[in-house]
Amino acid sequence: MTDPISDYLTRLRNAIKANHRIVEVPSSKLKKEITKVLFEKGYILNYKFEDVENRQGTIKIALKYNPVTKTSAIKKMERVSRPGLRRYTGVDDMPRVINGMGIAILTTSKGVMTDKEARTQNVGGEVLCYIY
Repeated sequence: MTDPISDYLTRLRNAIKANHRIVEVPSSKLKKEITKVLFEKGYILNYKFEDVENRQGTIKIALKYNPVTKTSAIKKMERVSRPGLRRYTGVDDMPRVINGMGIAILTTSKGVMTDKEARTQNVGGEVLCYIY
């Protein structure tokens, strides 16, 4: 697999389109951090890391839906930086997703965080994806 983050986003996107409640994703440190950010910002209901000895394990993600309209909390997920073309940004050029309604997930020297957190900590980094 050449782009595990894109695979992670695609699995989530497909599970949302099929109205699944839980999705399993192969685990990595970066995927775990992205999952934590999605949980903190309220885009997913819950998550569980299942680590197996001598292997990476899996991440079980409980997707969040509106109880009345049955629509997902995640409307769209878009991969920005990819292996063929990395996208980096500084503090001055930090992207705003839907004028602050969505989030951009960045990997910085201080860890994985949203665009708003990166602005407050005054750090730039690689823009992984946009979520709204």
